[in-house]
Amino acid sequence: MRVFVTGATGFIGSYVVNALLQNGHEVVGVYRDENRIPQWEGSVKITMVKGDLADVRALRPHLQGCHACVHIALGWGETPTTMAQNDTLASLTLMEIAVEEGVEQFITTSSTAAMGQMRAIMDETVRNIPLDLYGATKAATESFMLGYRTTSMRRNIVRPGYTFGNPVAPQGRSQPDQRFQKIARAALAGEDIELTKHDGTQFAWAGDLAQVYLALVEGNLNEEVFLGLSAEWVSWQRIAQEMVELTGSRSKIKLMDLGWGAEPMLFSVDKLRTKLGITYQAYPQLSEHIKWVLKNA
Repeated sequence: MRVFVTGATGFIGSYVVNALLQNGHEVVGVYRDENRIPQWEGSVKITMVKGDLADVRALRPHLQGCHACVHIALGWGETPTTMAQNDTLASLTLMEIAVEEGVEQFITTSSTAAMGQMRAIMDETVRNIPLDLYGATKAATESFMLGYRTTSMRRNIVRPGYTFGNPVAPQGRSQPDQRFQKIARAALAGEDIELTKHDGTQFAWAGDLAQVYLALVEGNLNEEVFLGLSAEWVSWQRIAQEMVELTGSRSKIKLMDLGWGAEPMLFSVDKLRTKLGITYQAYPQLSEHIKWVLKNA
């Protein structure tokens, strides 16, 4: 199957491209940074195309002959209008082009940020109440995608949570969030590590998340939303403690009590299991990532 992937050299994108290639698919990957292309040099199954969401219409020729489009690239803006222009509108334009070029399936990358504030039930059916522009642009894109019922092109949505992982190649990227690195630097320097008590999440390894995209590419689902998280909740305190122990650090972990309960609110991953047959945990990959972060902090 020929699969078009935006954000192919980014953190999540590079894991998705690897999963597709390893399972016999042909990839047309969109990149912005030439320095990250060498990780796939020599592969006859991938064609790299320089492009940007700022000029999404220029990607049209490269969508021709593709069976699926996996949209991972993110547009950004500091105001509601620039965020909508650079991400939501660009994503919808790409979707329309895919329809016009006969692409059979469009998979877009949303985020748990589209859902907003944690509530007692956090599954794919709850109402989106985003808390920031990033969540708002993702929620808006979801609504337009699901509402585009006049097309026969299948449309599915993946909402990743906190995704971690080592770079897939020396030129690759790890996750953009710097909390792992901040804790590692403090542990290595023997400085106090300040965290919020009972703060944590259902960390997802990027390699596991890539399997969600792969399953959708190879399946026949339509108009489905999937939360891309592990079933295992892990606290930042546990991560910090692992780093302190691994380094033999003198650092003390200081917890700020904001009144958060000891019992975490969880995102449901039941649909991931029942519809795609996928379930995963944060460990042991989280331990390997902690070691990598300490080595590269």
